[in-house]
Amino acid sequence: MVNSTLCPSDNSETVEQDSFWSNNGIDWDAHRVGWLIAGVCAVVTVLLTVINVLQHARHYTNPGEQRQILRVLYMPAVYAVISFFSYRYFRSYTYYSLIESAYESVTLSAFLLLLIEYVAATTKDHNVDNAISSKEKKKLPLPFCCLRYRPTKAYFMYTLKWSVLQYVIIRPLISIVGIICQAEGVLCESGSWSFKTANAYLEVVDGVSITIALYGLIIFYALTKEELQGKRPLSKFLSIKLIVMFTFYQGLVFDALEGRVIHATEYWTETNIADGLNALATCIEMVFFSGFMLWSFSASEYKQSGVTTRIWRPLWDSINYSDFGVEIVGSLKFFWDYMRHKPYTRGPRVTTVDADGKPFTRMNFDEAFGVAANGRPYTSYGADVDLSDENIRLAPYSYGSPEQAVAIKADGIESSEGLVEPRPLDLPGRKSSRSPTLR
Repeated sequence: MVNSTLCPSDNSETVEQDSFWSNNGIDWDAHRVGWLIAGVCAVVTVLLTVINVLQHARHYTNPGEQRQILRVLYMPAVYAVISFFSYRYFRSYTYYSLIESAYESVTLSAFLLLLIEYVAATTKDHNVDNAISSKEKKKLPLPFCCLRYRPTKAYFMYTLKWSVLQYVIIRPLISIVGIICQAEGVLCESGSWSFKTANAYLEVVDGVSITIALYGLIIFYALTKEELQGKRPLSKFLSIKLIVMFTFYQGLVFDALEGRVIHATEYWTETNIADGLNALATCIEMVFFSGFMLWSFSASEYKQSGVTTRIWRPLWDSINYSDFGVEIVGSLKFFWDYMRHKPYTRGPRVTTVDADGKPFTRMNFDEAFGVAANGRPYTSYGADVDLSDENIRLAPYSYGSPEQAVAIKADGIESSEGLVEPRPLDLPGRKSSRSPTLR
């Protein structure tokens, strides 16, 4: 049970150093020196981010990919600015920290959708199914390497996508609950870790959720790393993962130093000092990460001679998260249909041929991941595909031409009506008398 009397008072002292200036000018004490360093680093980080963002916005030639890239590029700037304010208003550090962590979920989800776009771009007719049609069973990454999975299973594809997208729901909810608990005095981020505080429960939920999200990203990367060659996926992933790791582990270090190396002063408690140092370190680190993203997420590959675009549309696309909502709803619909034993959730979906040239069906991978040529993020059985992308995006994106979509449909990939002749078993002395069955 949560008990507010267990929470130490971090902010009970009189507010000191409320202004950068004093009556006699600037008193260059440790706090103001840190204040200046944090501010300069935040400004440099924002400038580097703006440069990279504007390059993508002015050469917005591949909206499907660059929309997600812009969301990732915001991460260092968001962390730097919020960390500066959490240093400046150190007695409200917890509120800023909770807001900062919420954007982490947006970045991870955007990165998954970016990888999916990369894989789709490497296949013929922008069809992701071609990339994994020959994939066999694979072992899961550590620590579940004793288990194997088959990429062509319908439920696996949706489960993998949901493993990452769930974090964009859970993490903001954790932040909202944390802000409410902090306002009520029952969060108790500082002090001993105990299940009698709200913070303990929120940290457990957050830890489980982000672990699942990162594991899902690792599985997808391991599955499609051959298709991702040339896109620097590892450096892109590290630019995100290292931010998460640095901010997490340095927070643990400063927490461990409280009361041992870090001691209270007249106006600052041990927690205030530890939080301030954590915020200052984050501001410094974001300068390097924003510079690293200038290389790992370079806009040079999207530049076309004599072609520039207006910046407002890309910026609006990057902050419009309706595509997240569509992907989440699509996954939930699949799980709901799975519980209702809908045929497409249990069986194969794509018509192709085996080694003997005989047709058989299998789950459409790009249906599962929502990147079929101008398709929907989940199966619409018996319905024609809308060649406009407006149903799932802010505006039509060129995932494929209408001619390509017609060609795909002609091959039977999008057909869900009619009869399919099953492949007979070649048993000695026995002739197959099975009739065609409904798909």
